[in-house]
Amino acid sequence: MGELMEAIKGRRSIRRYQDRDIPEQALQVILEAVQWSPSWANTQCWEIIVVKDQANKERLQATLPKTNPASKAMVQAPVVLVVCGELKSSGYYKGQVTTKHGDWFMFDLGIATQSICLAAYDQGLGTVIVGLFDHDKAKEVVGLPDGYEVVAMVPVGYPAKDAPAPKRREIADFTHYERF
Repeated sequence: MGELMEAIKGRRSIRRYQDRDIPEQALQVILEAVQWSPSWANTQCWEIIVVKDQANKERLQATLPKTNPASKAMVQAPVVLVVCGELKSSGYYKGQVTTKHGDWFMFDLGIATQSICLAAYDQGLGTVIVGLFDHDKAKEVVGLPDGYEVVAMVPVGYPAKDAPAPKRREIADFTHYERF
């Protein structure tokens, strides 16, 4: 198995982290993975806010409902990457939306977020993608201007323990040839 497939199969949603800082070089590798992610017409509509300050992580944690299982990870991880997108960029041409699905930023940021997770795994780090939170409050916490939206938050750190792989659907269960 190649290194890429090993990363795809080995990456897990990590919700508990060691009390250990991330080397700056590892963080730069993760950000470089975002830099090289594909995007609609190379719009590169992402903005990544790196949050290390404990008080800011606590403010971000407060945007999550108490039932979110990633709540502790938001303050336990040494870094939280806040993945944001510029609106009316991806999926647009000359100011007009060109896709049936409207603004394409969610798709591009999904790719960028996957790049974050795989690059972090490659650096021996764990991540969890957090999507259930009050996006408007998170936007305030990070000082995001109008025209941008917070899409996800990704705690990053050294995993406290190994997580088993969840059950996966068989390829034949989701693959269709020529027609559904």
